[in-house]
Amino acid sequence: TKYFSATMTDLTNNLRNDGRVLVMGIGNYVLQDEGFGVHVVRHLAERGVPDGIDLLDGGTAGLHLMGNLEAYDRVVVIDASLDGCPVGTVRRLRPRYGEFPPLVTAHEIGLKDTLEALQLTGGCPDVEMIVCSVEHYTSLGTELSPAVKDAVGPAGEMAVEAALHSLS
Repeated sequence: TKYFSATMTDLTNNLRNDGRVLVMGIGNYVLQDEGFGVHVVRHLAERGVPDGIDLLDGGTAGLHLMGNLEAYDRVVVIDASLDGCPVGTVRRLRPRYGEFPPLVTAHEIGLKDTLEALQLTGGCPDVEMIVCSVEHYTSLGTELSPAVKDAVGPAGEMAVEAALHSLS
């Protein structure tokens, strides 16, 4: 298992990761629940994941992740969502081209735009999302609210299940 941070250089060195699945958590770690995806990927890195799964802390996403994403045929993205469901609700989604759940901050533009750019270039991986319902953040901090913190483990399990499904 490889674990990388978005602040590192291209985790793939422009090589294809055929047969491997990337699980990427995105979000702003210092904006409380908005950093949910990053918390989940860090949890998975500490716990360990099965062979064939790579982990990426994608931070606030963006076009700089294109090289990383296009190196995989399959990517599971973990993020927070302002979807109106009860806080802490975890869902597994498969967004269609141009359709994404209501995400929390500006990184949603980066993720959506990055995937659409990859779609246009023919390098877009198959993407599945694990989202956790949150409320809008009100202040800075790295601590998750209780309901969202309780969702970290289940979301991690759901992400691993999604990744393993594509490995089989």
